[in-house]
Amino acid sequence: MKKQNQSSVVEFILLGFSNFPELQEQIFWFFLIIYLVTLMGNAMIIVIISLEHSLHVPMYQFLLNLSVIEVSFTAVIMPEMIVVLSTEKTTITFAGCFSQMYFILLFGGTECFLLGAMAYDRYAAICHPLSYPVIMNKSVFVRLVTFSWVSGILVATVQTTWVFSFPYCGPNEINHLSCETPAVLELACADTYFFEIYAFTGTILIVLVPFLLILLSYIRILVAIVKMSSTTGRQKAFSTCASHLTSVTLFYGTANMTYLQPKNGYTPETKKLISLSYSLLTPLLNPLIYSLRNNEMKRALMKLWRRRVGSHIF
Repeated sequence: MKKQNQSSVVEFILLGFSNFPELQEQIFWFFLIIYLVTLMGNAMIIVIISLEHSLHVPMYQFLLNLSVIEVSFTAVIMPEMIVVLSTEKTTITFAGCFSQMYFILLFGGTECFLLGAMAYDRYAAICHPLSYPVIMNKSVFVRLVTFSWVSGILVATVQTTWVFSFPYCGPNEINHLSCETPAVLELACADTYFFEIYAFTGTILIVLVPFLLILLSYIRILVAIVKMSSTTGRQKAFSTCASHLTSVTLFYGTANMTYLQPKNGYTPETKKLISLSYSLLTPLLNPLIYSLRNNEMKRALMKLWRRRVGSHIF
């Protein structure tokens, strides 16, 4: 790589939780179990929605895209983290760090926009149920999903290329769990002032603005729920909205804390714990919050299970 040749650093060292050597084994098993459960939960959602034709509607197609993102997001971060915890290998190549940062930004940015689109979908369904099929038709759905993925790709391309255009001449120890932008940028041997301005502005546009729009959508949704005549319907809608808002707040809140913080805003260990919230906890909780508590998803799962068992019996 040309940029690598311009730098004396050819690999980085991920420090991870090396400050707690006595806890390495426990942390390893904890992360491994979380990773496997996350993969299984999201894979189940992808399979159910893909195979059950009654779920081929915008709401569940959004969920399918979200699960694809969560599987991909954890696959970018967790295997490397598990390797670091289980072996003496704590290094990652320059190219490997570039790739990891690129895909973290790609899937993270895409999720920011997709969660906004999902909030708009719920707003249209609850506040304008009669005109919902027109508001959220197939063409609108495709445009929203395409916009989310293309925006994620653009953000990742611009930001990763810019970060790795800086020279890295040592030290090469990344005091973090993965090659996230703020942690890598601390090692740059150059003035990063203009990039920091760009990153701050970009975070506001990509993370903070969609989050505020989601909150606005849910406020409108809650107003509509209060006006419902059915007590059971209100309770169900409140429960769903509260779960969604919990997941959204966890993801956006911790992402804002990571990318909008001052350089010396938190200790390295605090930064690691914050990053775990959106890289580990949110992908784990989303299947439960968005799908596995959903009655239609449960019925579709049982339907597919009976079909599968019946095919083996007969």
